[in-house]
Amino acid sequence: MPRSRQAGKPPRDFWDLTTVEVARALLGCRLVRRRPGRPPVTVVLVETEAYLGVLDRAAHTWNGRRTARVAPMWGPAGHAYVFRVYGMHDCLNVVTREEGVPEAVLLRAAVPEAWWSGLPVPRDELLAASGPGRLCRALGVGRELSGVSLRGPELELLLPLPGEERPLLVGPRVGVDYAGEAASWPLRFAVAGCAAVTRRAGLAAEPRGDRRPWTGRA
Repeated sequence: MPRSRQAGKPPRDFWDLTTVEVARALLGCRLVRRRPGRPPVTVVLVETEAYLGVLDRAAHTWNGRRTARVAPMWGPAGHAYVFRVYGMHDCLNVVTREEGVPEAVLLRAAVPEAWWSGLPVPRDELLAASGPGRLCRALGVGRELSGVSLRGPELELLLPLPGEERPLLVGPRVGVDYAGEAASWPLRFAVAGCAAVTRRAGLAAEPRGDRRPWTGRA
């Protein structure tokens, strides 16, 4: 898993990565949710999926689709894109590319900071953000946040804290059987050995030669 020497907000060159590289680099990153009158909630991302825009039949912007709902995907990197599925589950994405290149990474699962630090966590807390819909419910994220900056205050993305490198899993995305050839693309990434990761049967260890870790600039 990519690690950084810093633990603050991603610098500008983080967003120069490809969407696939961002999907890997987000594993271990922290996401902070702030709401008025409530303590902030921080989770650590453990599962992501990359969506590659106009050439990706599984992406909401496939074939150049532009609607009011997907407008944030066409904007600059480092913003949220939130959509609803089945009329009830909100799903949070990180927009990854420059304005006009509509690609994003779906956040599929996260865990409490305590678990990531090696502390015992009750199973119900560990699984509270397992799955994109549960992740949004755990953080209180809805479609009203679609388009907001991930530099805060409502949502803030932070780089991983220093720590031991963890192995990654890779496999096809979930729920995109309609997408033809794109359904089999290996664009889902997850932290090995984490119970909050979903659909683990479809994941396998990522060959080390496939990794392109981002280490940041001095």
